[in-house]
Amino acid sequence: MRDNIVISGSTDRTLRVWDTDTGHCLHTLHGHTSTVRCMHLHGDVVVSGSRDATLRMWNITTGQCIHVLVGHVAAVRCVQFDGHKVVSGAYDYTVRVWDPVTHACIHVLRGHTNRVYSLQFDGKHIVSGSLDTSIRVWDVDTGTCLHTLTGHQSLTSGMEIQDGLLVSGNADSTVKVWDIHTGTCLQTLTGAHKHQGAVTCLQFTRKFVITSSDDGTVKLWSLQTGEFIRNLVSLDSGGSGGVVWRVKADSTLLVCASGSRNGTEDTKLLVLDFGLKSCEKNFLTATSHVTQPLTANSSFSTS
Repeated sequence: MRDNIVISGSTDRTLRVWDTDTGHCLHTLHGHTSTVRCMHLHGDVVVSGSRDATLRMWNITTGQCIHVLVGHVAAVRCVQFDGHKVVSGAYDYTVRVWDPVTHACIHVLRGHTNRVYSLQFDGKHIVSGSLDTSIRVWDVDTGTCLHTLTGHQSLTSGMEIQDGLLVSGNADSTVKVWDIHTGTCLQTLTGAHKHQGAVTCLQFTRKFVITSSDDGTVKLWSLQTGEFIRNLVSLDSGGSGGVVWRVKADSTLLVCASGSRNGTEDTKLLVLDFGLKSCEKNFLTATSHVTQPLTANSSFSTS
């Protein structure tokens, strides 16, 4: 999400560029030959990864494909792009670092013993989460593994890193806060109000952690204490098939990609407007309303 632009990827092998103000699709990006599993937007360029084992770089203003990155030998499940390096994780158990200008693969990071499902990259550290239940912290320049973080019981489905802090969400329904410099776990977000299904996505600020889940909810937590604050979203079909697959928030808007595994919930993007200028207090008390549900042939990935 950037300004009024949302990018979505789908099982129909395309990406779509949306205007959130109007709900209109600006571009449909064709090129992948299988499901689009991941993407990352930086400036006017989005990098997408697919089950076809390739990554593609696109200009979202023109809708043109700029480069194709080839090297993985199984589905690409996660990608990060900071304008200088592309980092990708795949079902071939590896993480790859790419030069987006020369298209060369700079490093192949080996160590995970199962599929890589999630990545974060802050310009210096790469953090990868795997079905082997571990999280690994790597030095991007040398390709060296600095720490192996253990404690989750299943695959790590979502992570975010800021200022040396890592927040990880797991299929075991828990969320953990880590210090990546020491490799220690600082908080575990659990308790009576914990998610009742796998954590699908998360985002955090200086004070809050926002998490989504297979249980059809989006929850707000305190980063410092790990305490549950409130539910931001609760789907009517939550607990009976409804899923919030992805979330992305800025100072006033929360975008949720929701759907279901069994047809109980329509596939859609929910744009919730909390309507205030002050983000840090906003999500604590404001009541949201849906400003724009975006639907077009299930045009974002629910797999």
